[in-house]
Amino acid sequence: MKGYKSMGGLLAGMLLLSACSGPSAWFGLGGKTEHQHEPLHKNGSEAVMAYESKDAQEIDIIGIRGTSIGKAKLSQAPEGVRIQLDAAHLPPGPHGFHFHETGRCEAPDFKTAGAHFNPTGRKHGTENPQGPHAGDLPNIEADKNGMAKADFVMKGLTLEKGKPTSLLKEGGTSLVIHEKADDYKTDPSGNSGARIACGAVK
Repeated sequence: MKGYKSMGGLLAGMLLLSACSGPSAWFGLGGKTEHQHEPLHKNGSEAVMAYESKDAQEIDIIGIRGTSIGKAKLSQAPEGVRIQLDAAHLPPGPHGFHFHETGRCEAPDFKTAGAHFNPTGRKHGTENPQGPHAGDLPNIEADKNGMAKADFVMKGLTLEKGKPTSLLKEGGTSLVIHEKADDYKTDPSGNSGARIACGAVK
């Protein structure tokens, strides 16, 4: 398990529920955490219900053909943003998953989404001593049928407008799925390849 340097309180905790994977350790040692794994539980437990929000936003995820391939739900949690993904028609295997800096998703390449959401000016990746970006997320895993589901909380992010790490900043942000796995260390996007799906957050 690797320790990661502190980045001024930007932490991430996550819950992976089915067809989703991440690095073996998203929490550091000795209190120097970057992306902290905060286990929650399914089946309507108090821990999960505490992360529900009446102000949740549903994001349409579109593929390279410009048609919908799934949905993502974003809701404000006490310490960050809860992200719930349900997507289909993806190539089987792991895929990089990130927030990008602009809320525009124009197929087929989604370059309109810009670079990674990085208001703190860090490098990419939890395994990069100078990382991670605020928008760095754990990889997702598509099954043999191309289905991918994820449910986790990213500490440090917010849906509150006007905050430095708000996903609802002027111009919005985007949730992007890449063709390959993120290696969590290579700047600027973890060698995760082309952008194959995108959802605008506004």
